[in-house]
Amino acid sequence: MKIAVIGAGVGGLTAAFDLKNKGHDVTVFEREGTPGGLAAGFKEQDWDWSLEKFYHHWFETDKSILSLIDELGLSDKVIFMRPTTVVYHEGKFYPLDSPISALLFPGFSLIDKIRFGFTTVFLKYFSGWKPLEKYTAVEWIKRYYGRNLYEVFFKPMLVGKFSEYYQDVNMAWFWARFKARSSKLGTFQGGFQAFMDQFTHILSEFGVRFSFNTSITEIQSLENGNIRLTINGESHIFDQVLATISPKILSRITPQLNEEFVNIIDAQSSIGSIVVIVSLKHQLSSEGYYWFNLPKSAGFPFLALVEHTNYISSKHFNNEHLIYCGDYLDSTHKYFSMSIEELTDLFIPSFKKINPAFSKEWVNKTWVFKTPYAQPIPHINHSQNLLPITTPLPGLFLASMSQVYPWDRGINYAVELAHRAVEEMAQPASFS
Repeated sequence: MKIAVIGAGVGGLTAAFDLKNKGHDVTVFEREGTPGGLAAGFKEQDWDWSLEKFYHHWFETDKSILSLIDELGLSDKVIFMRPTTVVYHEGKFYPLDSPISALLFPGFSLIDKIRFGFTTVFLKYFSGWKPLEKYTAVEWIKRYYGRNLYEVFFKPMLVGKFSEYYQDVNMAWFWARFKARSSKLGTFQGGFQAFMDQFTHILSEFGVRFSFNTSITEIQSLENGNIRLTINGESHIFDQVLATISPKILSRITPQLNEEFVNIIDAQSSIGSIVVIVSLKHQLSSEGYYWFNLPKSAGFPFLALVEHTNYISSKHFNNEHLIYCGDYLDSTHKYFSMSIEELTDLFIPSFKKINPAFSKEWVNKTWVFKTPYAQPIPHINHSQNLLPITTPLPGLFLASMSQVYPWDRGINYAVELAHRAVEEMAQPASFS
């Protein structure tokens, strides 16, 4: 068949790979000039490696992406390391990313530590997600971990991830974070953009066509069962189309979608993300800490500070020290309309809480990246409102981050979803 894939993120590239392996004629359309989607990066002239616009990692448990990389013959370029994650407590930072560090953490009482250990083991090894989705994470955590653990550790995490919507998140989402993650974090030699570029090159050699800087303005179902894409006023006809874009964008450019499907899309909630990246002349965390979980209640204007070059050596970035300042926010938040200068002035004074010696003279350059669609919000019983891959229009399919539930959005689950989508595209279309 002649098939179009909309979006050249890792999900779109994976789907193109699977479809081409099945013998189909595949074209990938991407509105940006490079592949990668939310995992795309950029590279300054003096850097050897690219840097992700929005920080990403692989985990050792990410079987789908690691299997794909192996199939592509690129496994020798995967790097796993164990950087240190710390949390803020009463003016200081403490490691809290292992059983030993949890036992030593001064914010937990002996009873807290016992509850933390037993409850976490239960979540990771003995529970399933389905019974948990009928509870909010807040109520479940308070009941089983206890109020102090909730206030000191879990609430800042939930608030940071979901902003004012933190009380709406169901416990199945929280379960997935314990179930599937590892302490070691993985990346690709040269950065994630290097992986995306090499993946795209392999697909091109394989016969997949790419059309970058291309926006789809309308998707239409034709009477003969084909799908028409309107691009720059011109019609392009395909037997099938897989959209790896946000559901709300799909709804906007596909007026033929029926009311039932559109209502499911409209019921979906999500928040955006904003990242300020700062290049420094000097290392910020002299202890070599990588990831700082920051409570906004302590006056930090963002949820996480990530010193990338305490994970990947600064030698790959012209000896610059690179800092991410990240936050998840509603797309109407004032940060989305602020300039790079305004955000920099607001964010970098917090660096003094990491290193009192910091001064503005350390700053080389800053970048800002924003996206209004970064994190779906899973409400109570979210599985009942999950969008199907098969849409009501024959030949049109959807694979977006909102459909990886109960897992958290990420590269591994984008790959897994793409595999499922391609298998479903081979079946008779239905919608229920």
